[in-house]
Amino acid sequence: MTAITIRNLPEDTHQAVEARARRNGRTTEAEINAILQRVAESEVPGGIGSSLRAVGRSIGGVDLEDGRDRKTYEPPSFTG
Repeated sequence: MTAITIRNLPEDTHQAVEARARRNGRTTEAEINAILQRVAESEVPGGIGSSLRAVGRSIGGVDLEDGRDRKTYEPPSFTG
């Protein structure tokens, strides 16, 4: 496992993380680990489509009509 040292962390930030850890029943170290994991996993590789798909999944999915006309057409005839 890798260890990380965070220097110059504002005291109010440290207190907020400690309070969050208590609410979640974790140690401060475990809370920071959970926060970092969640942020790292939320980074969606790819473009805007991947980002939109991730948002849709996070809210349980979205059904959208694509608006395309599904009728079939006969090709034009260019003979006499």
